[in-house]
Amino acid sequence: MNDIIIGLAKAAILVALEQPVNFDLENALEQYPQLKENGAAFVTINTEPNEQLRGCIGSLQAYRPLYKDIIANAQSAALHDPRFKPLSAEELKHIKIEVSILSEPQPLPYEDIDDLKKKIVPYKDGVVLKYQTYQATYLPQVWEQLPRFDDFFASLCMKANLPGSCLELHPDILTYRVTKYEEK
Repeated sequence: MNDIIIGLAKAAILVALEQPVNFDLENALEQYPQLKENGAAFVTINTEPNEQLRGCIGSLQAYRPLYKDIIANAQSAALHDPRFKPLSAEELKHIKIEVSILSEPQPLPYEDIDDLKKKIVPYKDGVVLKYQTYQATYLPQVWEQLPRFDDFFASLCMKANLPGSCLELHPDILTYRVTKYEEK
């Protein structure tokens, strides 16, 4: 399945950049009918060889067929991530694609920060933080860059445009798991 998921994301980016594509979508959907079921995916683009983030866009909720979600998010990660200029055709040989298929985010009730520390599973839990109109998420892979609970949540708070100490405000926390597919 890895080759199909990555192939689909890569083909979507090639189409967006008006490059030749050799991917048989009909065959992929026939071989893997689960791609037609609603699903939520994040597509991450990193530059080689140093694994620098180059784009990452995704859906938290499954609201369209998974294959359509992967296509849309791959194209958005390549061309519309506001943190980066659009990907160019020349960069294609220097990128590595990763697709994360998300489980349904589940609310994580907690009493206080210490209780949250006990309930969060680093490297496994993706986290959605919500407070009033503010929201941000980190995929489980972000634990690799921010392995300490305090650093992870301070950064997530700031990503949501909240102060780094926003856990003191007792925001809503949801967690999810991912199935990760990587370009070889």
